[in-house]
Amino acid sequence: MRKFLLIVIAVALSSVAAVAEQPRPQRLDKAPASGKSLPLKRPSSANACAEYGAGFVRIEGTNTCMKIGGAVSVGVGVSGGSR
Repeated sequence: MRKFLLIVIAVALSSVAAVAEQPRPQRLDKAPASGKSLPLKRPSSANACAEYGAGFVRIEGTNTCMKIGGAVSVGVGVSGGSR
C-alpha cells in the first residue's frame, strides 16, 4: 500500500511540474514594450499605518494595514528520580 501511494504522489507531482512549465501563448492585443520605464509612485507619507503602532505596514494595492509577528516557545524537562 505504501509503495502504491508513493508512486501515485510521484506521478502527480511530475505531472503538475510539467503543466506549470508549459509556455503560455503571448497575447497579441497588448503593444510590445518600448523599453521606457514608467516613473515609480512615491508613498504619500513615510508610514501610512503609523497610527496603528510600530511594525504595521500597508498591503500593496489596498488600504489595509497589517502586522505580522509571532513567537516560538520550547519547554524541556528532565527527571532523575527512580521509581
